[in-house]
Amino acid sequence: MEKTPAGDVATQRERLTEELTAYGASFTELGRRFAARLGVHSTDAFALLEISSAEERGAPLSPALLSRRISLSSGAMTALLNRLEKAGYITRTREEADRRVVTLRTDPQVKQLADEFFGPIKQRQDAVLSRYPSELLKQFEAFLTQLRSAMDVQPPDSA
Repeated sequence: MEKTPAGDVATQRERLTEELTAYGASFTELGRRFAARLGVHSTDAFALLEISSAEERGAPLSPALLSRRISLSSGAMTALLNRLEKAGYITRTREEADRRVVTLRTDPQVKQLADEFFGPIKQRQDAVLSRYPSELLKQFEAFLTQLRSAMDVQPPDSA
């Protein structure tokens, strides 16, 4: 596989960053609109989506894992979970052998509302993805994972 010449890497990075930023902005706007439909804050809606996705993958989240996914302090996470539980969108259960572990579960209505809202978008995205070979999509997934991990390194404190 041919590598990108060094002089072209910065230009390519800028173009990719621009497109990924635009994709992220579109995703954020969808999340905001979904939150408005549910009558919750956008952070609450993103938390619901994270909880629901984890459940679908068979790996339900604890409050601690969720707080790492959406970068909230434990106090803010507790307030968020209290709001979602009061609205009837989630339940907190103790289903592990270690009864101290709390597992987050969404109410079935959340999946239904998410499917109704995101279903048409997923269908359009699937139509785009179906135009590309599976191997290329796997490479792109690996590329995005590596690109994201390059951003995960914490910069030194500027104090």
